[in-house]
Amino acid sequence: MSDAEARTFEMAKEAILSMRTDGTPTDTIQFYNRWAETYEKDIELIEFRAPAMAAQRVSALFSGDRRAAAVLDVACGTGMVAKMMKREGFQNFVGVDCSPGMLEHARHSGLYRELKMAVLGDQPLPFASDQFDIVVITGALSASHLPADVIRELCRAAKPGGLVCMTGKCDGLNLGYKAAMEGEMERMEDQGLWRRVDVTHVTEWQLGVTEDETGYIPGCVYVFQKL
Repeated sequence: MSDAEARTFEMAKEAILSMRTDGTPTDTIQFYNRWAETYEKDIELIEFRAPAMAAQRVSALFSGDRRAAAVLDVACGTGMVAKMMKREGFQNFVGVDCSPGMLEHARHSGLYRELKMAVLGDQPLPFASDQFDIVVITGALSASHLPADVIRELCRAAKPGGLVCMTGKCDGLNLGYKAAMEGEMERMEDQGLWRRVDVTHVTEWQLGVTEDETGYIPGCVYVFQKL
């Protein structure tokens, strides 16, 4: 039995809680490098549903040729979103992440035609504007990871008419960040950058891992269309 196969919920919880919420970008990169080996098993154990929910919402709302659609997977990790989207018929994936360890696993998945490393928040996305039919990010939109206004970079990378899909937790620990992000979303609508297509609220987003979280915590899937 491999180390990943031997994982338990308590081990997954311990790994997640070992991340410093006040750490530097270097701390974050080192954390994800350490976690890469057991990441997929651990998010399965905590029943993290963001990749599947994002893939389902994009699939339901995208009306173009999904085999040809260029998909940018931001904070791609080991490739869970691409795996879920491939089941929905999408095939053309580009990924970006801050962690070399995560990117190595994503490379081994064989799902991506291109992978790049960037520390989003400190750096812009390493892609030209107006390039992707779909831009998706799951799991990284929180105060411990990225500033709320990073969603402007997601919009920049999308083609006019393209979809931007974002997910986030809606538990008490993330409510301040959620409010800031939704405020930025509204400002971008007012500025004519994009329009809201869909917001899906999910009651059972993942199992809570902190002392204040019991049972499942909620989450949201946001989908906007670039104008």
